[in-house]
Amino acid sequence: MLPVIALVGRPNVGKSTLFNVLTRSRDALVADLPGLTRDRIYGYGKVGPIPYLVVDTGGLVAEAEGIEQLMAKQTLKAIEEADRVLFILDSREGCTPSDQFVAQTLRRLGKDVVVVVNKAEGVESATAGADFHQLGLGEPLAISAAHGNGIKGLIDRALEGFTVAHGAGAVEDTGIRVAVIGRPNVGKSTLINRLIGEDRLIAFDQPGTTRDAVFVPFERDGQQYTLIDTAGVRRRSRVEEAIEKFSIVKTLQAVDDAHVVIGVIDAHDTVAEQDASLFGLVAERGRALMIAVNKWDGIPSDKRNEIRTGLDLRLPFLDFAPVHFISALHGTGVGELMRDVKKVYAAAMRDLATPDLTRVLEAAMQQHQPPLIRGRRIKLRYAHQGGRNPPIIVIHGNQVEHVPDAYRRYLANAYRKHFHLEGTPVRIEFRSDANPFKGKRNTLTPRQMQKRKRLMQRVKKG
Repeated sequence: MLPVIALVGRPNVGKSTLFNVLTRSRDALVADLPGLTRDRIYGYGKVGPIPYLVVDTGGLVAEAEGIEQLMAKQTLKAIEEADRVLFILDSREGCTPSDQFVAQTLRRLGKDVVVVVNKAEGVESATAGADFHQLGLGEPLAISAAHGNGIKGLIDRALEGFTVAHGAGAVEDTGIRVAVIGRPNVGKSTLINRLIGEDRLIAFDQPGTTRDAVFVPFERDGQQYTLIDTAGVRRRSRVEEAIEKFSIVKTLQAVDDAHVVIGVIDAHDTVAEQDASLFGLVAERGRALMIAVNKWDGIPSDKRNEIRTGLDLRLPFLDFAPVHFISALHGTGVGELMRDVKKVYAAAMRDLATPDLTRVLEAAMQQHQPPLIRGRRIKLRYAHQGGRNPPIIVIHGNQVEHVPDAYRRYLANAYRKHFHLEGTPVRIEFRSDANPFKGKRNTLTPRQMQKRKRLMQRVKKG
């Protein structure tokens, strides 16, 4: 198994910045704001001689209340599963009572700790770490995560005692990537916690609890999955905090990274324009989509048909997406949801044979011919597959630049129905066969030139 290294400390000491440096990514949000990271975030370390896992955590504080208690619980779980803990401190502020509290917590848990003094750019190592010897956790190591100073020495120290064999055989197999999206407070984190069977993510009765896109790998019925919990997306006019704007960017990036997207809707709310806009963006990006109507257990029977009708009226352009009525809190319908995730993924990644695609095209044209353009019929000759996730079908013919959108949708529906491509959009691309002789003129031989001259003379005499 891979060695696990946890980054721990009080808020705003640079844990997420160091996480991004070690993973060579931007998976963790970074801003000059305490308490930005809430859930624990995993990444594959890419700095150092051997592979390892890095875990970013929320800040530990004394006398935690409300959501800080849930953040502390997540941090303690990360410390328990870690092989080594990097205790991150701020050289500019010196040793604070909050640092003393974190040190006491680490001593009580008995973990192997490396003391890391961050933000030490332009300061001698001995001077930066002088104030932190009082913690009694070993020799402090001065670095600057933002500028990359001291990172090589840090990772050598952090990986001491681990061998290549410790990390051998570990493969970064993320399996089917499933992004869970929706408006704030619709139950996205609760759904993921239900799927994996533990309180892996903070679920709190407060909109905007999740800020990062959190990747959660797990296995179900022999199939590897990576669930991606995302921040709730609101209308642009209601987004005021800069942090929320960054969170929305992370959500949109997660949609691009995913194979399948689960759009979560609160059954107690009407389907809003924001839901239609967000899910429409998923379809536009070509990702397989499923709709999960959450909190269904609390809906009276007489109102359920009304909600179903509202879905059909508000989301008619998502008729390809299967709809599941679930309760993430109690687990109702969650099993069927994951079974459909596998089917939808298979549809999005399916290989389609060229002869079959061409036969479906011919049958569709027999049933409904392409329109006439200035008295000439659009001719579509053959089709082949141009990509997967989503399935891209390339159709060759002439005058294809004049094919109307309605006929494009007609062909997409014909292919989806014939190949049972449920849950995934189907993209139709048209290509015009170029004339290889266009713009070219043959050079006439002397004999052809004489013949042409005689013909021209006859034309003039006639």
